[in-house]
Amino acid sequence: MIAGSGPEVAAQDAPHGLPGHLVGFVEALRARGIPVGPSETVDAGRVVTVLDLMDREVLREGLACALLRRTTHRATFDGLFDLWFPVAIGARGGAFDEVEMPRTPSGEVDIQALRELLAELLAQDGAEQQLEQLAAQLVEQLGQYESARGPSFSAYQALKEVQPHTLLAKILAGLSVGPDTSEFDTEIARRAARGRIDGFRATVEAETRRRVAERIGRERVAGYGVARQAEDVDFLRASERELADLRRSSQRLARILASRLAVRRRHSRRGEIDLRKTLRKSMSTGGVPIDLVNRKPRPGRPELVLLCDISGSVAGFSNFTLLLVSALREQFSRVRIFAFVDRTDEVTRFFDPHTQLDKAMTRIFTESEVIGYDGHSDYGSALSSFARDFPDAVTSRSSLLILGDARTNYRDPDLPTLRELVGVAKHAHWLNPEPQSQWGSGDSAADRYRQVIEMHECRSARQLTEVVSRLLPV
Repeated sequence: MIAGSGPEVAAQDAPHGLPGHLVGFVEALRARGIPVGPSETVDAGRVVTVLDLMDREVLREGLACALLRRTTHRATFDGLFDLWFPVAIGARGGAFDEVEMPRTPSGEVDIQALRELLAELLAQDGAEQQLEQLAAQLVEQLGQYESARGPSFSAYQALKEVQPHTLLAKILAGLSVGPDTSEFDTEIARRAARGRIDGFRATVEAETRRRVAERIGRERVAGYGVARQAEDVDFLRASERELADLRRSSQRLARILASRLAVRRRHSRRGEIDLRKTLRKSMSTGGVPIDLVNRKPRPGRPELVLLCDISGSVAGFSNFTLLLVSALREQFSRVRIFAFVDRTDEVTRFFDPHTQLDKAMTRIFTESEVIGYDGHSDYGSALSSFARDFPDAVTSRSSLLILGDARTNYRDPDLPTLRELVGVAKHAHWLNPEPQSQWGSGDSAADRYRQVIEMHECRSARQLTEVVSRLLPV
């Protein structure tokens, strides 16, 4: 069956009408970490009343303007919009007037001719509609498979034989890129071709999500098939693209943390109540403490000592936290950063407000001594070398933050050294990117370390921001 525009499809699939469907869409946005309040929801309702509901893209842009506060929310919004306001219901076989899947004389899909057709369309300007039609046919005819719960669809299955990423040379030829083209123009064309290939893959994935959502429900598909907010990405499971988005958001999260610390520092300037002076002053009012006397506060920015595991298993978590702390340097009187794999070395000199993280990490591994023996995580050896080589790093004014999953490869965790460091520091906390349910499993010594130091689960940037803003002193 073929349906019309997204709003028309939504009306058919909404038992409570379009207003109820819109509220469900807003709830889905909130569930994915996008803050949408009552005022934005009311604005979205007003937008729906004035837009042409037959134009799906106009509705998309109108709702995005009403509901979103940040541009970083757009990818998640688009994914959920495609599920709540689908372009059609069921197969779209009757809509293909411009593009038809090539077939062999026996009636099977001609893969080679299909690849040629796809390369030709990707090389054309203004072929978006034809590519969308081709993507829908790919999912319908090549993407179906039998799952344990019955027929379903897979984007991987649909693209497995077509392999659009191997069509780069043919697309470049279609873009008139030849041997006489300048190197600069060739690179521009190559990037444009890759962008078109990625766009076609995204179209196939969106069509797959639409078809699967009709079978198992859009809520379930939204749970795993829609782009997550960068702040909600699991550090240990993040893809390269998600980690890149996370790095780009580090400055914004640093500003949030800095503002919170500034507010707390401003409130702390009033000082604690001086009970003796307050009672003495109350003698003039018959012992009634009308005017409170505060102790003169001693404002001062804390010292921060960061001890960070940079081994491959926790690289995403460590890298982002290093970025965050580097951006927060002005909030502390002094920041010292130490990194380790199985040996600890100070790497503070590699970080400044203008340093690229990838360059800093490269310098850490090439110019510092963070690997001592075999390059596998050894928390016991790292702690002992830290205490031995940098005895003055942790003082009574220091806030010590240790970052890592506490997986020691079944080696001695050296609890006595950690106990000494915690005893000296003014504050000491351990941030662990693993789920708390896994602490102590396998080679994890987290259950033993947490008896010595307060340990916190930090699996995402949002969770890390909340924990750090709560823990860092003023």
